[in-house]
Amino acid sequence: MAWIQAAEVSEFSGTDRKFCELSDDVQVALFKHEDGSYYAVEVWCSHQKVSLINGDLEDYELMCPLHGACFDIRSGKNLCLPAVKPIESYPVKVEDDKILVEI
Repeated sequence: MAWIQAAEVSEFSGTDRKFCELSDDVQVALFKHEDGSYYAVEVWCSHQKVSLINGDLEDYELMCPLHGACFDIRSGKNLCLPAVKPIESYPVKVEDDKILVEI
C-alpha cells in the first residue's frame, strides 16, 4: 500500500469531483463532500463499467448516470439495483494542500 498524490485542495474551488488515474489499473473518482471531507471510490460502476464521475451525488450517495445504481462514497457499498456488488473505496488524507489516496 502506498499514498499517492491525487490532487490539490485548490483544484476543488469550483467543483466537487475529479477523475484521477493513480496507476495503470487504479482509476478513482475523488469527491469533496459538502462538509469538507474527501472520498475516493473506483470510478467504474460495478454493474456495467460505466464511469461514475458525472453521476449525481446527494449527501454520500452516488448514482450511476446510466442505470441509476447507487453507491455510498464512504465505503463503496452498493445501495440499490441494478448493482449487486460494491465498488472499491480508498482511504484519503490531506497534507498541506495535497490530497493523497492510499492504493
